[in-house]
Amino acid sequence: MSTAEWKLLTKADYVTTAWSGGTTTQLAISPEGAAYADRDFLWRLSSATVELEHSDFTPLPDYDRLLSVLEGEIQLKIDQDEPLSVAPGKVAAFDGGVPVESWGRCVDFNLMVRKGKAQGAVTVLSNTHTHDGTWAPDPGDLAIYCASGTVRLPEFAMETRAGQTLLCRGFEGGPVRLVCEAGLVLLASVKEV
Repeated sequence: MSTAEWKLLTKADYVTTAWSGGTTTQLAISPEGAAYADRDFLWRLSSATVELEHSDFTPLPDYDRLLSVLEGEIQLKIDQDEPLSVAPGKVAAFDGGVPVESWGRCVDFNLMVRKGKAQGAVTVLSNTHTHDGTWAPDPGDLAIYCASGTVRLPEFAMETRAGQTLLCRGFEGGPVRLVCEAGLVLLASVKEV
């Protein structure tokens, strides 16, 4: 059995701030206690409500971004590329330093990872029935965000419900058994390079 320690994060642990197009809720950041505004974090996990029909993303030249949609759908124009549709279940990865415009209203899920210091990955599990399987991420920091439904980690006697996050810092590697009940779940992993 792995010696990983998981922590359950709830809305009481999150930090929500307003921006010009809605609100952003920081779910977790590393290192603990880092401030997004200082732009000195290794990684940051957040969810934002986009209430404007058209908006420009904040430039983050030192970070790579992975973005998915929890509710709604948006069109992203990343740098000079053709617009890309992002709906629940899809993940868009892009350089945080290039111009990004969005059209549409949504609730998103966003992983920012410092370039040259770490690599991130986001996997989406969307199901209408029970999913019982394993996730085999690389060693590093892990987060399981439950957008809807429930997720259990039987090996660790942990459970998360809609709007909650399970966080493990310094995961040593190996498979993690996930039992998901009818919901939308996002798996995020970050490994230092």
